[in-house]
Amino acid sequence: MALLFKKPWEIDLEKTSNYIDASSNKLEYSSWLLLQEPTELSGLAKLQQQKISNALEAEIKRIKPEHHLKTAIITSVLLVVIGYLGFYTGISEIFNFNRNAISEEENMSFEPIDFLAVKQQVPVLKNQLVTINHPSYTGLTTTSTSKMNIKALEGSRVTWNLQFDASVDSVSLESMGKHRKMMKTNLSFSGSTTLNNSGFYNFKFTDTSGATYSSDLFTIEVIKDKTPVIRLDNLKQFTSFEYTDNKVLNFGALIIDDFGVANAHIIATVSKGTGESVKFREEQLEFDTPVSSGKKQLNLSKTIDLDQMNMEPGDELYFYIEAKDLKQPKENTARSETYFAVIKDTINYGPGVEGGLGVDLMPDYFRSQRQLIIDTEKLIAQSGKISKEEFNSTSNDLGFDQKSLRLKYGQFMGDEAEGAIANGGEIIEDNDHDHDQEEDPLTEYSHAHDSDNEHNLVADSHDHDQDENKEEEGPLADYLHDHGDPESSSLFTDSLKSKLRQALNIMWDAELHLRLYKPEKSLPYQYEALELIQEIKNSARIYVHRIGFDPPPIKENARLSGDLKDIDNFNKKEERDDLDQYLSIKQTILRLEELKISDSKPKDTDRKLFKKAGNELAKKAIAEPGRFLKTLQQLKQLGERQQISQELIIEVQKGLLKALPKIALEPQRQGSFGGKLNELVLKELELNE
Repeated sequence: MALLFKKPWEIDLEKTSNYIDASSNKLEYSSWLLLQEPTELSGLAKLQQQKISNALEAEIKRIKPEHHLKTAIITSVLLVVIGYLGFYTGISEIFNFNRNAISEEENMSFEPIDFLAVKQQVPVLKNQLVTINHPSYTGLTTTSTSKMNIKALEGSRVTWNLQFDASVDSVSLESMGKHRKMMKTNLSFSGSTTLNNSGFYNFKFTDTSGATYSSDLFTIEVIKDKTPVIRLDNLKQFTSFEYTDNKVLNFGALIIDDFGVANAHIIATVSKGTGESVKFREEQLEFDTPVSSGKKQLNLSKTIDLDQMNMEPGDELYFYIEAKDLKQPKENTARSETYFAVIKDTINYGPGVEGGLGVDLMPDYFRSQRQLIIDTEKLIAQSGKISKEEFNSTSNDLGFDQKSLRLKYGQFMGDEAEGAIANGGEIIEDNDHDHDQEEDPLTEYSHAHDSDNEHNLVADSHDHDQDENKEEEGPLADYLHDHGDPESSSLFTDSLKSKLRQALNIMWDAELHLRLYKPEKSLPYQYEALELIQEIKNSARIYVHRIGFDPPPIKENARLSGDLKDIDNFNKKEERDDLDQYLSIKQTILRLEELKISDSKPKDTDRKLFKKAGNELAKKAIAEPGRFLKTLQQLKQLGERQQISQELIIEVQKGLLKALPKIALEPQRQGSFGGKLNELVLKELELNE
């Protein structure tokens, strides 16, 4: 206390000045003049200040404060070595007389449930111990502690040991509504359980006179074993190979687990064929690096040769990594994302000979309009990053795909292949052109609406002949569905046919700009064509309204008779559980208010209500550990004690009110101001109006 009052470690200028004066005779005990302002000193004092200043510059190098740092360092090092040797050899354990003592914070206290039943001195808990045996696969050592709040891994075996200073009849452990009696050995009691879920627990014991005592609540927090984490390096989600490429996948995998990896392998699936003839073959592949079971981190590598897996052009490979940890009895399994590898098909759709004519065989697969939009946007984004030749070539290929899609949709309109004939569903290009005749190089790709019908613009006599032929066909020719007429052979109605024709015309424009290497101008036309195609698809769908009620058949002889003899009123009774999760807590708050006003003792029905409220509060306390633990303990005391105090009721009410969720505000009418004076004022205002 004297050191705290004097504070000798604090050094000020006055103490420094006194020490300097005492250490040197040349300063004439006048160093304090250096602390004063020159304006406050007399002329003689200023001369003395200047003299002392010059003398101090010479003396300050010689004056040093006394200290014993060297002795202190040597002494402290010596004591540390002696302490370490005493702890290492175990000599210090001889002097540890309180090694079994329990700190006041960790000490578990018991309170009697009924104070009137206490007839003898309350047994005191002498020793408390919790032993946690972790699962064997974790490799963790057994831990012992006197703290009753437990935090352990799922599947751990927990053993409690309680020792009293006097004889006790029985001790039981209560956890989440379950009672478990502990085994007695002399004055100590022990019990154990396996942790699977988080929760709360407490102890109860009965002395030899029959009085029952209860402890506070303690928490059990169960930690779940995490699944392994898998990370892949140097591997793309989708990889494609040409037939002539080196079809090899090289990648590395990093697998991490908190307690060790048991096994890891690759699940690969090879698909062959197309359509209904597709076949799948599943294989389990091992890593090139051996998997060491029990390691917390594995760095594995794998090389997959598609040729060794007997894959051919057009085949696809799907694979993912699966890892399992050491958890018992059921291990945790983790799997990575699925990765793909494809060998491109080598089939060429080039010119061939069929029926003596040159044909261009088209593939079975056509790009959709949506896919064309995606590829066009991708090409626009790559503008400037790729060469002009590659850009133009890709744009021209997209124009060809747009043409293929337009011709495919044209088949639904009954159109013949443009500039060709349809032979067995294949498009036959007409390559006979008069190269001697000068023509516009864009004629093949442009959509010239004004010149499509020039060959039909002939003399009026031709129209007259057509009318005569029409009369010969018969009066019903206009109303029959002639499959030879492309315009009347459509699979759609007239309303949808006009939309499809409009979409085909827009595809013309989209193809034109792609052929001109201007994909950014083609994109709006593609979006417009896609929108029309979607409208056509939606129009062709049939929507069925599903009705859940099937009425009974009506008796014909009873119809419109007005007879209500056998007709009864419809009554329906339905019982359902209350959806309020905090119903018992709300009822407990109201009941505690009644007990507080009436100052009466709780009944058996009240104890049951308190127990239900405790179960509801326990669910919330598990989700928010530590926040409602005290309220849960006090609520348990209310359900066990015969007499309760007003202070305890108030504390429990406060805790329960905090546990209730905030009520969402709802729109409601505000109350108007009332009173006799307000009514008189309103009447006067009405009269004056």
